[in-house]
Amino acid sequence: MEYADILHRCFRCGYCKLPGNYQDLNCPSYLKFRFETYSPGGRLWLLRAWLDGEIKTSPHLAQILFSCAGCGNCVEHCVFPKFKDDLLNAIVAGRQEIVSEGAVPPSVRDYLKAMQLYGNPYKLPQDDRGRWADGLGLEPYSGQEHLFYAGCVGAYDERGQKMARSVATVLRDWGISFGILGAEERCDGNEVRYLGENALFEKMAKENIRLFKEAGVKKVIALSPHAYHAMKNEYPKWGGDFEVHHYSQMLAKAVKKAGPAPKQDNLRVIFHDPCYLGRHNKEYRAPRKVLKAIGGVRLVEMQRSKGDALCCGGGGGNFFTDILGPGPDSPARVRVREAWETGADVLAVACPKCAKMLEDAVKAEGLEEKLAVMDLAEIIQAP
Repeated sequence: MEYADILHRCFRCGYCKLPGNYQDLNCPSYLKFRFETYSPGGRLWLLRAWLDGEIKTSPHLAQILFSCAGCGNCVEHCVFPKFKDDLLNAIVAGRQEIVSEGAVPPSVRDYLKAMQLYGNPYKLPQDDRGRWADGLGLEPYSGQEHLFYAGCVGAYDERGQKMARSVATVLRDWGISFGILGAEERCDGNEVRYLGENALFEKMAKENIRLFKEAGVKKVIALSPHAYHAMKNEYPKWGGDFEVHHYSQMLAKAVKKAGPAPKQDNLRVIFHDPCYLGRHNKEYRAPRKVLKAIGGVRLVEMQRSKGDALCCGGGGGNFFTDILGPGPDSPARVRVREAWETGADVLAVACPKCAKMLEDAVKAEGLEEKLAVMDLAEIIQAP
């Protein structure tokens, strides 16, 4: 197994499952299950025992490995500098071994099968992929400065479609040149990689690189931080050297040119940092710059923000596999309660997966009339 030679370096100090204040629980799976085996250090200990033949492959071992949300809190707070950068990579490598044995949890199996057969986790026709943009008058990509990439959630999920439409509308209204691929767009593959199916991810990445290059794409604006992460950090391995931006970065650059954003009614807004934008790519400034430019918005922070932000639980494929499951200790519900305790009116997001996870959590907490989950662009467009 790749990274097998570093597993012994973890001495299980436990900082990997905590934020910077060392008071809360910040590892989504440990927060939910409360067993040490579900912490990053526990997984590495199990992997080492598994490779040494001390334990056998089992459904329980697979569930523990695949419950990781890939949020990167462990990398952020590990105290061993020469080890921390590969901590999460070692867990993903363990998943790859489980995939190669065909011993994945049923929900992971179903997700990967859908990706192989349909090219999207919703098992919907490729021809439907561009319907999110119906009625907006967006132009097909034909050499514009940027390609706007909606991704699977933006293309097929009802909440994601709403966010994609909102973001695309603001980008257009703010004078940013872009086109879309519509039904020609393909999945970015980020979750496929984190679920351990490397060969399929490589195939998907190369297909997107070929598609982008044939279309003449030089710059990409990604709706999802997950797609942004894959295209920015993984695609260059196969020649995908595109200039990749998350849409919040484009809005932050355009906010001065666009003029003051519409006035709001003294909204108290909390921003939830997406893991794949924040911890994985260190982008904390752009979304906050956009929110601060909106008249009438008062930006407040949760105790856990930026590098200490609690993941919504949707990363690492869990948005589709739901191994973490529901309940009051699910990370999304804990995060919503944390936001509500600040007195915020709006929980702002910049990721379609976060939008869906946190909106469902708001409903589960009975806070629908008290706390709204809104994307940056939806706040800009609010009357």
